[in-house]
Amino acid sequence: MIKKFAFALLFSASLLHAQDGVKTSVSNVQIGDVLEIGAPKSVNYKHINFPRANFIIKRGGLANYKALKGNRVVVTSIESKKDGSTEINIKPKNGGRFFGSHAIVSADVSNALASGELLMN
Repeated sequence: MIKKFAFALLFSASLLHAQDGVKTSVSNVQIGDVLEIGAPKSVNYKHINFPRANFIIKRGGLANYKALKGNRVVVTSIESKKDGSTEINIKPKNGGRFFGSHAIVSADVSNALASGELLMN
């Protein structure tokens, strides 16, 4: 019984420490910070709200999600949501547009940083 309790205590302490690391990285993100777009873990980006391909094409853009990896972006605004998450708006650092059609997109910063979709420099 004591071994199970010790194991549970050790496991919960490691989870709490892992969550603290994510929260501190979110609090470090400020307006004007430069981040880098990483690769998604699946086929699509889950935590960066890029538009669907049909909306990109309708606005005259080219829907090439693979070309986003490695692009540098600037944080333009930070907003705390009611559910406790933090959403940021990002724009390309080079002054262009995502896919040639969208100037700004939003992202859930804590989940995007944790999954590797956004990388801090």
